[in-house]
Amino acid sequence: MNMGKICVSVCAETADKFIDKIRQAAEFADVIELRFDCVNENEIDAIITHIAGSALNKPLLATFRSPEQGGNRQITIEQRKEFWRNLPPSSFWAADLEEDIADVQPAVENRIVSFHDFGGTPNDLANIYERLAASDGITKIAIQANDITDSIPLWKLLELAKSEGRQLIPIAMGEAGKWTRILGLAHGSPLTYASLESGSETAPGQISAKDLSEVYRAKTLDENTAVYGIIGGNTSYSMSPYIHNAAFRAKNLNKVFVPLQTTTLDEFIRRMVKPETREIELNFAGFSVTAPHKQAIIRHLNEIDESAKAIAAVNTVKIIDGKLFGFNTDAEGFIRPLKNAYENLRYARVAVVGAGGAARACVYALRKEGADVTIFARDTKKAKNLAEEFNTAIESLTQNSYSGFDFLVKTTPLGTKGISENDTVAASDQLNNVKLVYDIVYNPAETRLLREAKAAGAQTINGLEMLIGQAVRQFEIWTGTDAPKETMLSAARNKLKANS
Repeated sequence: MNMGKICVSVCAETADKFIDKIRQAAEFADVIELRFDCVNENEIDAIITHIAGSALNKPLLATFRSPEQGGNRQITIEQRKEFWRNLPPSSFWAADLEEDIADVQPAVENRIVSFHDFGGTPNDLANIYERLAASDGITKIAIQANDITDSIPLWKLLELAKSEGRQLIPIAMGEAGKWTRILGLAHGSPLTYASLESGSETAPGQISAKDLSEVYRAKTLDENTAVYGIIGGNTSYSMSPYIHNAAFRAKNLNKVFVPLQTTTLDEFIRRMVKPETREIELNFAGFSVTAPHKQAIIRHLNEIDESAKAIAAVNTVKIIDGKLFGFNTDAEGFIRPLKNAYENLRYARVAVVGAGGAARACVYALRKEGADVTIFARDTKKAKNLAEEFNTAIESLTQNSYSGFDFLVKTTPLGTKGISENDTVAASDQLNNVKLVYDIVYNPAETRLLREAKAAGAQTINGLEMLIGQAVRQFEIWTGTDAPKETMLSAARNKLKANS
């Protein structure tokens, strides 16, 4: 547990919409930020009048930001000063002032003096902090993080502020900076900012108040919280935070799972993970690893398991006493649902469509069970090494009939929600006699391939089973306890439903 507050930002052009959003924000917010730079100028007075006459029991933070600092309309410095001078006494808990008007004294209980850079991390960040901290009030610095390591100088300032007895709100904007919004309260930030809901963000990388509170449990975290996360080039689409945080919550564990977006894996490991070289302390305990880092991560590990060696890819890292141990749970996550349907896979005839990284994990798991595998690929030359390594047959992916196979496994993204959603590698008449079709795509839950399979009378397994299967094994590796599988599955389904 920490003493920080979740501040929900409200932005709307009209007074009616603005007031309605204030009411909605009260459900999750500890503090509500009113972005008056969003509102039509002639409607500001109506909002302030409403606030003065309402019985809203939530602290209110007033913001009237200049366009240079991320404001939503053209406002002169004189207009901003006039706004703050005319603010009614006792209506607001705090005011957010930019550095150029930090000398203004609004009639509020608290002052936040803020700086925003939407282009990156300024080279003189330490000087900016000193200038802002010299003003009377809470300091807020928000910078754009294009990679997770861009956030390091900002996080160091939070550590400095704590040592000096000052208050700093550090916000790294963008997907790569989300971790600062989640972990800030645990490390001494008085506020973290959230959006009212997904799609209504007032700054890049804002997380919805509901997710910040219920998924990440930001207010319950502390400096002893074990931090896990997904390392990837693009973490914005990942389901893992929803799945693993639901599991941690169900088991009442002081652990959290956060996005860790980076394109510079080596720098991330060196500057934020390895005990001998890291620049900040976040109490990392393990990682999930996704594209494009599943192979590159291996050079940073002290040891890897048998599956990872055979597949030549790691998707799970556990940290013990500063040492990094790598695992591959994709293979086990894939095979578990199949073995639940058919316990004995020995000599089963399996057609595997695709020859990429996912195919490697699936082929490895199938061959380990003694299945007879044929790889179908558009580029048979690309698939040759995979086929030779695991002693499988190989065929060109054309208009094939799969009637000679027991199972069809599709490992490509074809059929994923969006541009290829209506595409399939096989129609129902190509699936005669096939007992089961397994598509590792999980969104949508039923791809066109699976619909074709049902029409052919085949049993089906969708990619959500594999996703949860590999996550369950990750949880077991990290915690040494049984995973709450149904809780994890429910969290994934709820997130997919919310996104649909």
